[in-house]
Amino acid sequence: MTALTSPVPTALTVVPRVSILVPAKDEAENLPLFLELCAAMISHQTVPYEVVVVDDGSKDDTPAVLDALTRKYAFLRTVRHRAQRGIADALRSGYLEARGDILVFYPADLQFKPEDIPRLVGPILADDSDMVTGYKQGHYDKAFVSGIYNRLSRSLFDVPVRDLNNVKAYRRVIMDEQPVRPDWHRFMIVLAHAKGYTVTEVPVPVYPRHAGKSKFGLSRIPVGVLDLLAVWFELRFGQKPLLAFGMLGAGLFALGVLAGVAAIVVLLTTGIGLRWVWTLIQTCLLLGSIFFATGLLGEQVAVTRAEQAELRRRLDEFVARQRTP
Repeated sequence: MTALTSPVPTALTVVPRVSILVPAKDEAENLPLFLELCAAMISHQTVPYEVVVVDDGSKDDTPAVLDALTRKYAFLRTVRHRAQRGIADALRSGYLEARGDILVFYPADLQFKPEDIPRLVGPILADDSDMVTGYKQGHYDKAFVSGIYNRLSRSLFDVPVRDLNNVKAYRRVIMDEQPVRPDWHRFMIVLAHAKGYTVTEVPVPVYPRHAGKSKFGLSRIPVGVLDLLAVWFELRFGQKPLLAFGMLGAGLFALGVLAGVAAIVVLLTTGIGLRWVWTLIQTCLLLGSIFFATGLLGEQVAVTRAEQAELRRRLDEFVARQRTP
């Protein structure tokens, strides 16, 4: 679905250094106050800011509210999705529209106040970190779900922060390297840290929603757990899938062969054969062959992905050279 972009006000002549990406789904009641607080925060900054609000298929008056706010605030840019595509796609659309070299993910529901954005951006501007995430301070409704996600994440990944799915600021290059996968925005810290980017955290207070209701609930837990396992597998075996499937397949096949030889020896010496033993042997041989073949196919996919990454790198280098005077 093609994203629609609002015209840029003529008053916006300075290229922003920081772009605040704001996914918004049915946030008509929150956006006026949110942008007012953004304006107050931006007026006290020494580096130029912009706010990119992505209307993710809202059914309320969000489009009309954003049209009015765009005429009011020169720093505001908007992108519209005709249908809901999720936060990951909204952040992607905002990133493509944004011009800053530092991006900030911030929700529009006012559970986090714009006044705290400079504390997220500060360590990056000072070159002390590549990515800064907020550590929630105070009571919030999704503490149980967030706690499960964070505990599972810390058990699988070696990351130096406590809260992995929160407001965050990061260098644009980190978003350049993010895989385009639904809901994988929650693993941005894990993926960035795995690529060698420095990650830190700062405490940020959390407040009750100003208006509207949360779009998330307990049903997100199983989806999040499956995504968590997918990210773990990607980081562990994404480059060499044969290590996982090949070793498992070879182990099962070898077990089946050894068990088969032992069963034949027992049959020849005692004349006793057990059907369940032969069934187990056949199962090991079959599964071992399937897993090993899957590993070989995975290797072909990994080679293709590596070639695509190299082509993208060369294309980026070519575009950068063309932009250099």
